[in-house]
Amino acid sequence: MRALLASVRTRILAVLGAVGMYRLVLFALMLLAGIAFAVSFTGRIVATPASLALSALVLLVSVGVVDVIGHAIIRRPLRLESGAITALILLFVLFPTTDPAGLAVLALAGGAASASKFVLAPWGRHLLNPAAFGAAVVTVSGLGSSMWWIGTPQLAIAVLVLGLVVVWRAEKLRIALLFMAVAIVVGATRGLITAAQFGLSQTPGQIIWTAVASSPVLFAGLFMITEPLTLPPRRRDQIIVAVVAGALAGWPFALGPFVMFPEVAILVGNLLAFALAFRVRRGARLTLAARRRVTPSIEELVLHATAPVSFAPGQYVELEVPHRRSDARGTRREFSIVSRPGEDIRIAYRVPDGRQSSFKTALGALREGARVSTTGVHGDFTLPADDAPVLLVAAGIGVTPFVSQLRSEPARDAVLLYVVSSVTELAYADELATTGARVIVVARDASPETVPAGWEAVTERLTAASLPSVVGDLSARHAMISGPPRLIAELAPALSDARSVRTDAFAGY
Repeated sequence: MRALLASVRTRILAVLGAVGMYRLVLFALMLLAGIAFAVSFTGRIVATPASLALSALVLLVSVGVVDVIGHAIIRRPLRLESGAITALILLFVLFPTTDPAGLAVLALAGGAASASKFVLAPWGRHLLNPAAFGAAVVTVSGLGSSMWWIGTPQLAIAVLVLGLVVVWRAEKLRIALLFMAVAIVVGATRGLITAAQFGLSQTPGQIIWTAVASSPVLFAGLFMITEPLTLPPRRRDQIIVAVVAGALAGWPFALGPFVMFPEVAILVGNLLAFALAFRVRRGARLTLAARRRVTPSIEELVLHATAPVSFAPGQYVELEVPHRRSDARGTRREFSIVSRPGEDIRIAYRVPDGRQSSFKTALGALREGARVSTTGVHGDFTLPADDAPVLLVAAGIGVTPFVSQLRSEPARDAVLLYVVSSVTELAYADELATTGARVIVVARDASPETVPAGWEAVTERLTAASLPSVVGDLSARHAMISGPPRLIAELAPALSDARSVRTDAFAGY
């Protein structure tokens, strides 16, 4: 069942990966705004068509102006998607209005949100969620108050569907669900206690429904708490943040003049994330030291950081290469780290024969000495903490995290199942040969003569029936599979007998 779920998840990820994360979030918020605008004509939500249109304009302009100034000061390319996302989130959190004084408050929130990206951004990462910070400025100061009008039954289905698409693409579904579950349970508990104290006639079902559909929980969980630049990189820390922020969001309380509004709960989660991952969440400026072809279609880049970059074997870096006329996949990509901790950062990517993304074109145009930036180290695709044997399944370029892992733990009982289109595409064979791992090459032209000495060759397509005979002790091993989503989806069902199955899909390339 686990392998089947992994297959389904990666097939969906393969489709969503065609659009960059920022573009996808922006498209989802724009569509949600369009739905809200249409519903506003019916009078079933608090916003009117005029207030929505005017408030959106004010927020886009205020965020945009500060963005332009900030990027000019730090001399970085302007990211239009980021500013538009911030403005649209604020549109759903604050009260839409046509009143000049109210619009001035919205402008203040937008400006504060945008400014936080530059002022509150240690090591190139957001300390606080910009939209939550902008909303908190006006609520805590008393100049206005957040309303979270998006939390209404009339828009709940749209928020849920579009939000699930976003967190699925970001591979943060579990964190979003955990935050929402905690907030809903805490909110419903609070509602039940209040109903009992005051003798209200609400049924438990009505109270639970209110906690789900008439609260900020869905929107905050699907569009805000999972913001990647404010989450800690490791899942265990993300779980802590989701639980704490969810509990605070589900049961707002007042401490003197201080009120735990939902946006403040998110900011508390951000601060907790920063404390939990203080040492590893730093962004870094990297210099391209060298590039080389490791196979006819795979190129490696060696990136030197002036300050050491801490990472665990199997983790990845998100690399930003700003360029003009970026396509729908944007200017950032995630790359598994090939090198061992303590070495220069090495990444690898496939160079297509024909048309390629604007990002890969820009990456290919970089020359030695060029500077790029990374938002930090992320990911939990690391070897199991126990000493149990592992089966590592690499689909093409997916071998990169395993090179780092096997070189870092050469004593580990590991079988590497290396699936490639041709033996000419076997990357890092020399480094893998020194690890002592058992390597099985699966390729149409694999043979004892065409693979490195000591490696095994398989030409038949792997299936659930054939894999146990190839590996031998599959049920005793943890399985880890890495590569393009479509290949993972094809191979994952064959791993159903393994002790556990973990995947690392390279989406959006």
